[in-house]
Amino acid sequence: MGLEIDREEFEEGDYRRFSERLHASIDVLADLLERPDFGTGPATIGAELEVSLVDDTGRPAPRNAAVLGESLDPRLTFELDRFNLESNLRYGPLKGRPLDALTREMNDALAEMTRAAQRQDVQVAMIGILPTLTESDLQSGAMTDTPRYRALSASLRRLRQEPFRLDIHGEDTLDLHCNDVTYEGAATSLQIHLRVPPANFARVYNAIQCTTPVVLALCGNSPTFLGRRLWDETRVALFKQAVDPRPRDARGAQPARVSFGTGWIDGPLELFRDSVTDHPVLLPVLDQEDPVQVVAAGSVPELAELRLHQGTIWSWNRAIYDSADAGHLRIELRALPSGPTVDDMVASTAFHLGLALRLADQLENGRPATRFEDVHHDFYRAAREGLAADLVPPGAEPGTAPAKVQAFGEALLADAQAGLDAAGIERSDSAPRLAVIERRLRQGTTGARWQRRALRAAEHRRPRAEALSTMFERYRALAGEGTPVADWPE
Repeated sequence: MGLEIDREEFEEGDYRRFSERLHASIDVLADLLERPDFGTGPATIGAELEVSLVDDTGRPAPRNAAVLGESLDPRLTFELDRFNLESNLRYGPLKGRPLDALTREMNDALAEMTRAAQRQDVQVAMIGILPTLTESDLQSGAMTDTPRYRALSASLRRLRQEPFRLDIHGEDTLDLHCNDVTYEGAATSLQIHLRVPPANFARVYNAIQCTTPVVLALCGNSPTFLGRRLWDETRVALFKQAVDPRPRDARGAQPARVSFGTGWIDGPLELFRDSVTDHPVLLPVLDQEDPVQVVAAGSVPELAELRLHQGTIWSWNRAIYDSADAGHLRIELRALPSGPTVDDMVASTAFHLGLALRLADQLENGRPATRFEDVHHDFYRAAREGLAADLVPPGAEPGTAPAKVQAFGEALLADAQAGLDAAGIERSDSAPRLAVIERRLRQGTTGARWQRRALRAAEHRRPRAEALSTMFERYRALAGEGTPVADWPE
């Protein structure tokens, strides 16, 4: 979704023509969705893994261009800040042993990133937010110097017309103003892509939305930012606020560009249409292709403008159009943080996919019984409190009493296993991953919970900044061993 552009200065006519092309693209997509063979084919899974670069003391190392220059791996690319890298992992079939394949792909990509990083005397770290970041690391000079990021930053600031405000309350409070989008680069994630046929898209998307809160509660890995102890998944609040272009007086009427959505959907087209009608254009770069002519000729268009626009709207579960393989749709699951280990991330992926696919099979009319508003609130409650949050079980009837995830965790694991079985994933591939989630539930340990406890212990002997460095040094050592976080010693 991070499509590159070669321009960063635009005139009013550029925005007008791009908007016209976007609206035409929605009509074209509607025509494509009417084709009985569009988007059919076996389900596939892919991923994007974001990492941070650090020096030998655990401080951010703004060397992504130099590290990328050491590698010929086509999977690797820049991310927003100069201490970020991303690997676009290869896709594979969902049926069979996709979790083994994803594990191999992650390990292979990480080995190459680590090799290239070491040639620049830096290291790779997988964590939702670096605990060692300071405000000086996130000033304008931190941004990766590419036309896309310069143009994106300028467009967001043009709409905002005032500094971005970060206002996050946890054990501590963060309240500051920032003049650029570089603070968003502090958040790194694992993004899962699931190919879904159009006929089943709404059912699966709704199920993914409904199951995201409980998954997030079990996967938090971002409890600190700028020396403050905030949410278990502070990344959720940080991302939303750090790129919010809405002026203060428009926030009640205009949707945020980073959001959980507004309700259950009836089909994929409404997600694309809403993105066009609800959000101003940020990067009005026109492609040479005329999608109307392409679809009229019976071919599948690139819809480059729609894809570029979608890449500037960061829904936590996002609809993706891709012209590859005769055209298809994917759902991008964006709520999972990076780290702590490959085994943790693959286990979280398995748990979320299995839980969602099981619920999707049980939805009679394609919509969960649970009120969307309850799921929406639970998403932010899970981000704030993690395993301490009281949440409604996925798909529960309205009025069901919320409870801690551990109270209904056994049922969640059974549902996830059933969903993975029904998708044709071999039990020997899925069961070991769900066992990782079971240990998290039993031990009450996520990456966020481990970091909080380790920081608390370190602060008995040293001030906060030193304690954060000590905690992160221990985190990196344990993550380097590859053992899932639920098995880490305190």
